[in-house]
Amino acid sequence: FLGVIERALAELYDPHAHLGANTRTSPRLVPSGTDVWAEWQDGRAVVTAVRRGSNAERAGLRPGAVIVGVAGRPVRDAARALLPEALMRRDPAAWGWALRAALAGTHDEPVRLAVDDGGHRGEVAFTPGVDRPDAPLSVDTLRGGVGYVRVHDALGDPALIAAFDSALVALRDAPGLVLDLRDTPSGGTTTVARGVLGRLVATESPYQRHELVAEERATGVRRVWVEHVAPRGPFTYRRPVAVLVGRWTGSMGEGLAVGLDGTGRATVVGGPMAGLRGAISERTLPNTGLVVRIPTERLTHVDGRPREAFVPPVFVPPGPPGSDVPLERAVDVVLSAGP
Repeated sequence: FLGVIERALAELYDPHAHLGANTRTSPRLVPSGTDVWAEWQDGRAVVTAVRRGSNAERAGLRPGAVIVGVAGRPVRDAARALLPEALMRRDPAAWGWALRAALAGTHDEPVRLAVDDGGHRGEVAFTPGVDRPDAPLSVDTLRGGVGYVRVHDALGDPALIAAFDSALVALRDAPGLVLDLRDTPSGGTTTVARGVLGRLVATESPYQRHELVAEERATGVRRVWVEHVAPRGPFTYRRPVAVLVGRWTGSMGEGLAVGLDGTGRATVVGGPMAGLRGAISERTLPNTGLVVRIPTERLTHVDGRPREAFVPPVFVPPGPPGSDVPLERAVDVVLSAGP
């Protein structure tokens, strides 16, 4: 029955709609359960991003590679098998979703890909995942003394708030800060996100716009509101901040990045984010106890742009293997902003 519900949710081709449980043969979630982001370009499945520090990266997969097969099947056939069955016409968004779902695979098997990398064909196999410290974040100092805080997929962990407070104390004399949200695919809670954002704003500020679509459908009356963040902590960090984002910045990670942009408190640097739509609500099915999570609130930037369509103002592609061009650009942004 769980598999039946998974297929029903797949009709939405929305990676933010998912169950709170899985079996060994369930599909891995995108982006939290995948190491590879690919898109259709001129009919080819092109890798556009590989998760930093992931098993796919260690297996040698790089942006620019063309996926020609998945688990022994042509890549187009593998994606077609996952397409929603109720589509009335071809939808590029559905094909993109199906491609990334095929590359994520299922929990019971490694991902096996046939790859054409610059004319050299081969196979890579890996089980998606990254190695993370037990701590919710890491702290370092970069070029020019710029402070660096990397969040380890902990935007749902209340311990991140205290850890971020400690990081700001340690980096209090740095000329600025880079906040790395490129490993936040699992989302989190608005409480934790506001706990971080509240240390960077000096006044109560709007940071996110909500719309409850279901209320308008039920009553014909729109419900729209803007959420604010209040300053928090013993001091406000006032020095320049750059925020790093990418395809594994998901859900609440996207909300935090867009909120920092909306408050004018940081410059967002990097590539497109996960593009997860809206805020989710949970429903528990009465006979099985299965938890179904689906987006129920439309979320936008304070200027009205859909959160899932947000593009970093400082757009930086990943760069060659072994480099971190977005990070270097973020440091430049902080240092050029001055004290």
